[in-house]
Amino acid sequence: MGKVRVYDHFINGKWVKAKEDTAILRHHPANGELIAKYPNGTAQEMEQAIEAAKEAFHGEWPEWSPKERSRLLLEISRRIRNNLDRLAEIESEEVGKPIDLARGDVMGAADHFEYAAALTRDLVGETHLLDQNLSAIVVREPVGVVGLITPWNFPIGILCQKLPYALATGNTVVVKPSEFTSSTTFELAAIAYEAGLPPGVMNVVSGYGNVVGNALVSSDDVDKVSFTGSTVTGRKILEAAAGNIKKVSLELGGKSPSIVFPEADLERTAEGVLHAICFMQGECCVAGSRLLVSDDIYDEFVERLVEKAEQLVIGDPSDPETKIGPMIHEKHMEKVLHYIQIGIDEGAKLVTGGTRHVDKPYDAGYFVKPTIFTDVDNSMTIARDEIFGPVLSVIRFKSEEEAIRIANDTPYGLAASIWTTELDRAFRVAKKVRAGTIWINGHLNAYPELPFGGYKASGLDREMGRHGIESFTEVKTIQFHHAEKR
Repeated sequence: MGKVRVYDHFINGKWVKAKEDTAILRHHPANGELIAKYPNGTAQEMEQAIEAAKEAFHGEWPEWSPKERSRLLLEISRRIRNNLDRLAEIESEEVGKPIDLARGDVMGAADHFEYAAALTRDLVGETHLLDQNLSAIVVREPVGVVGLITPWNFPIGILCQKLPYALATGNTVVVKPSEFTSSTTFELAAIAYEAGLPPGVMNVVSGYGNVVGNALVSSDDVDKVSFTGSTVTGRKILEAAAGNIKKVSLELGGKSPSIVFPEADLERTAEGVLHAICFMQGECCVAGSRLLVSDDIYDEFVERLVEKAEQLVIGDPSDPETKIGPMIHEKHMEKVLHYIQIGIDEGAKLVTGGTRHVDKPYDAGYFVKPTIFTDVDNSMTIARDEIFGPVLSVIRFKSEEEAIRIANDTPYGLAASIWTTELDRAFRVAKKVRAGTIWINGHLNAYPELPFGGYKASGLDREMGRHGIESFTEVKTIQFHHAEKR
């Protein structure tokens, strides 16, 4: 067993020991070994971090020029790349994700800082000449103190969909990472501070949502909250944020459809839709967990899909050959297995997987085999609920209109993919499917330049791109009366 990582809170540019002598213990989900200890924060410690961010917002940081902030963000990006191997190893062992995916997440985090650095110097306003005696300008200013709450599945990746854009516009931040995967957030705070970020501009307090998370969201000194996680928690955050009517951005759950039309390239599509559900072992908000397949090719396509699913390598996340890692923890594995049993009980046909992977030496890990159900009706529980595991529900459709109806028959609207070689059909269907991101002949690609977020119960607002950076600003109108005195 390697050395156990031990962290303190990061507040006002310093490591601050937790007041309570308790720690959150993180065990490797593939083998059960203890790998990290995080401080179990209190509401008072969160208040201390918020106060530090508040003081920093009234200090030098918002007065930095766009050029100065841009240079700092670029330096943070450079240092993230220089720490690629260490950050990826931490991410892989804490989350249980394959090492190649973890490396991609870290590189993506660096990309976000680079892109935000560019946007920092190109955040524009408006000018208006209203009449001969009146002009006005519209400017964007930082919101103030921003709370960032991040999930366990992409700790550094999702943090960096928020953090660099908040910093780019002059905000100060308090981060509450997941209690399961806090390490890379603490590591990034240290990197940012060493790069020259002023004290108090980025603070990190770990702990449980019902304590430190609630203290962050309900504080009247916090001006905005950006949260990624479950729809259930998102609703609670909206309620808690009502006290000072703070701005809220939510990226929530999904039950994304992959729609396969008969003219699709079946070999390429089978690989694509399998990647869409097995990427990060299905623990991904945009996972293609509902597969809608034309009746004309249904049987042939399912056969291809099952064959490929049974060839996926399950095992050690640090092995580059591994495609399926463990679930995040035992309770989540049990939840996924429970949903599989519900699918069987409701009459769906289990064609592969459906059980825990217990082959040695992985019998101590929380692995679930890639699972495919056919004969699924869209009203079944496994087609309605976000399972967050490698469980695919395959649904038949007979026409384009029926495919669109089924795709939209969900409380969610985060993403969808359309598989076809007919360009007209691709755009026609894309316009009618109500989701924030539509992929055509692909799934899961993401770029800092493109806004990301959902319709309906999948969230509010957008992250990344120009929409993402503008989300961390307030809009102010300034009018100039310039009539001559009489």
